[in-house]
Amino acid sequence: MTRLNDPQTALLQAALPHVAFDGWSDACFHAAVADSGVDPTVARALFPRRATDLALAFHRQGDAAMEAAIRSRDLNGLRFRDKIALAVRLRLEGIDDKEAVRRGGTLMALPMNAPDGAKAIWGTADRIWTILGDTSTDHNWYSKRATLSGVYSATVLYWLGDDSSEHQATWEFLDRRIDNVMQIEKIKGQMRKAPGLGPFVQGAEKLLSRVRPPQMPNDLPGRFNAFMYKDTP
Repeated sequence: MTRLNDPQTALLQAALPHVAFDGWSDACFHAAVADSGVDPTVARALFPRRATDLALAFHRQGDAAMEAAIRSRDLNGLRFRDKIALAVRLRLEGIDDKEAVRRGGTLMALPMNAPDGAKAIWGTADRIWTILGDTSTDHNWYSKRATLSGVYSATVLYWLGDDSSEHQATWEFLDRRIDNVMQIEKIKGQMRKAPGLGPFVQGAEKLLSRVRPPQMPNDLPGRFNAFMYKDTP
């Protein structure tokens, strides 16, 4: 029986051994309550949607571990695209239980949970940009996080099916996705300078800059998915 001072951590740790067999389910939640020794009333107060909230807590725990890992690194001298790649890699390397992620993806794919799944991915992207010092407030605030959400979600999907040594294939896949994004930014820069397209692009960006960046989208940004998911196993 797991007993920790923090009941939320105790419940989450007690739940993980059951996820492989029961998924993030009510059965998993009740087993975690029994194994952790946390009072059932406290457990329901902490996780009112039971296993759904447990799965989201597991995701946030991974984000926190990633932030700690990034802040412990000396990033001086790294190109910005390499900082992004490192952040995504550290996020995945900090996960000890692939099955918990796989089962979480299955849970969040349900229509009733899709907004929560999108919010979790967006939160990861937002945290990475914030840690790395992004201060944008215009349309770039949204586009950066939308793009990174696509990169991150595609990389997670690839990672789940990757059995290469030390996930080397995943890191190569990640580099290709980031290179794709850099190509898009290069094309956008060229369009801004083009005599015919420049005013149009600049006008669109000016219009978007008047829109207040949303705190969280209601669905996972999908505009990059077909592009980002190519060569996913």
